[in-house]
Amino acid sequence: MKNGKTKKLSFAMQFIVLFGIVSLFSDMTHEGASSIRGAYLSLLGASAATIGFVSGLGELVGYSMRYFFGKLTDKTRLYWPMVLLGYGVDILAVPALALVGEDGWIWACGLLLVQRMGKAIKKPAKDTVMSFAASQEGAGKSFGIQELLDQIGAFLGPVLLYIVMLFKTDGTTFEVYAFCFAVLAVPGAATLILLLLTKRRFPNPERFEPEPKEYRPFQMKREFVLYIAGISLFAFGFIDYSIVIMHISRTFTAFSPQLEQTAGLITTGTLPLLYAGAMLVDAVAALIFGFLYDKHGAAALVLSTLISAPFSVFIFAFHSVPLLLLGIALWGVGMGAQESILKAAVTGMVPKSSRATGYGIFECSFGVFWFMGSWLLGVLYDASLPAMVAVSVLAQLAAIPLYLRSAQLHKAARRNLPQ
Repeated sequence: MKNGKTKKLSFAMQFIVLFGIVSLFSDMTHEGASSIRGAYLSLLGASAATIGFVSGLGELVGYSMRYFFGKLTDKTRLYWPMVLLGYGVDILAVPALALVGEDGWIWACGLLLVQRMGKAIKKPAKDTVMSFAASQEGAGKSFGIQELLDQIGAFLGPVLLYIVMLFKTDGTTFEVYAFCFAVLAVPGAATLILLLLTKRRFPNPERFEPEPKEYRPFQMKREFVLYIAGISLFAFGFIDYSIVIMHISRTFTAFSPQLEQTAGLITTGTLPLLYAGAMLVDAVAALIFGFLYDKHGAAALVLSTLISAPFSVFIFAFHSVPLLLLGIALWGVGMGAQESILKAAVTGMVPKSSRATGYGIFECSFGVFWFMGSWLLGVLYDASLPAMVAVSVLAQLAAIPLYLRSAQLHKAARRNLPQ
């Protein structure tokens, strides 16, 4: 209270929060779908190899195309049209999965690729307009708040479908799954409505950040190259949740002598709740490390990596439910860091005029190395679990010196010191 009046949120923070609520409903839609998508594709007739290939291809296409759409966004300055088009494609592809038919696995796989293309279109433009507002409020805090709201949606989506499945007891398994995807049209519609309201209230988000005194074209400076190398190593070693959930379903949901004390604590029906819990940890971690990044810079990156890197040890090296839950929580910490402080760092390294290109390069490299890492780690899962765990942990830890050197060069550049 000051002079009897409540302090109001700044215009920039209003934008950040409202856009975060858009992300909340968006993540309810596609993360809810993610929690049952693999089982649905299998039910439709897709083989495990097909599901793995299409999922990997979707991620590769969805990330690699972000460089192209980032360049396009910088060139045209059409921030809102790119955001609206991307969200529309992304959101509409999810409830459309309810319409593919009982043998429609090919159509379902196609919709998965369409949904990933929608994310590729929207992400560089979305992160860029967020960075404009974040420049006024602190990049770490801003992306942390957005990720907090985003992951609340990622938590609520799977929980919503869990509740739907509890009450939807009539019909075949296919009809239950199809109904779940149809239900996701509700948060999908809320996403698009709120997005239009946000655009109406904030038609020119680029005005949050002052124009630079002189035009600076995008350059792959050494600090940015080292940073991209660091986040690529992190992505390479960060095991995809599809491998995590596959391991849990094989190891923890069936009775075995190793699990005499824990069998039955985790069932097929509760698997979506594990993912929801990871998303909740992700949300809290993103906010905490976002604030830490604004205060301590690269130290927050180092701390988050040190905390999350050993998650695979607890998930894959032991047959203990408590240690499994700890591993999933640490996995959530790593995801929270990805979506908040890793993005926040780009804001400080890339000038406003070419930031969408910078985000495009960031997302493209991250996605390509995520795909290659997931492929290798999936192969190692069948060949040697200790080798898979070692590669995962070491690759993530190897990113730390690159983060530190990049931060050192960036600080020197800001002080106009020779590099």
